[in-house]
Amino acid sequence: MSDRSPSSPRRPLSCVLIVAVVCASILAACTPGNPTPPPIATSALVPNLSAVAGSEAPSDPIGAARTAAPTATGAAHATATATAPQIAEADLDAEPFAMNLAGQEDFVAQYTFDWCVGASLQMALNMSTDQDRSSRSDQGDLWAMARDRSSSPFGGANPRGWTAALNDLGIGPYRLVSLPTMDEALRVAAEAIRATDRPVGLVMWRGRHAWVMSGFESSDDPQRADEFLVTGIRVYDPLFPHGSTVWGTSPKPNSLVSPETLAEQFVLRDSTRVNLGVPPGYLLVLPVIQEA
Repeated sequence: MSDRSPSSPRRPLSCVLIVAVVCASILAACTPGNPTPPPIATSALVPNLSAVAGSEAPSDPIGAARTAAPTATGAAHATATATAPQIAEADLDAEPFAMNLAGQEDFVAQYTFDWCVGASLQMALNMSTDQDRSSRSDQGDLWAMARDRSSSPFGGANPRGWTAALNDLGIGPYRLVSLPTMDEALRVAAEAIRATDRPVGLVMWRGRHAWVMSGFESSDDPQRADEFLVTGIRVYDPLFPHGSTVWGTSPKPNSLVSPETLAEQFVLRDSTRVNLGVPPGYLLVLPVIQEA
């Protein structure tokens, strides 16, 4: 395993530089609100992918072009949070279920403001294989790989490039999926993790940031029950421990967060500025079962 101490290359910015950057830049990409970065089996079709559109149109980057940083105010964010979908009541006969593909040792922090997708690719590889991908040079190469597959008019890596990179790295297949409600998005993500033993990418901050979902807790086993509630989500934010002054703090790696907590940063992407090829909704970079 690599050295994961605070003095390792994972934490490339000094505390002084971190404070300086926080005070100096409000629209840093992948960091709206100005946070500072520290550093698989197949058989049958899983979740309903009817929301996926086929367009390959250009799209905006995650954590890439600073000109693409959102201008959301605290009031707008509060409105989005207040209107987050509510989860229905659980089946009283359900048997609680939990699974997690990863541990804290799989966490990799992003080395620059731009490289949240590069760090998320490293974490997905760590969780899906016996590799230990954590170096700065590797993260930069993976980010460039996703950027080159993004077809973005703004530069940088976007959800389509993130998805394509996962497939080209050999741990797919993955698809970019948009779901109309957070309730449905969490159920689809849990079903996919349960069926594929691979992590899910969460497209955060209206499309500006990348997290990885490694597991969940639910009211029942997704493979046993047609109806179940996701009650907890295991998450990895590559900006930990700095987070965002607009969107909130970064959960500790491998944290189990509630749907209500996740809803503060995992919000519906409804931008019409660019076309990601999927309808407005809650975006997942979703592992799927290989079709015969």
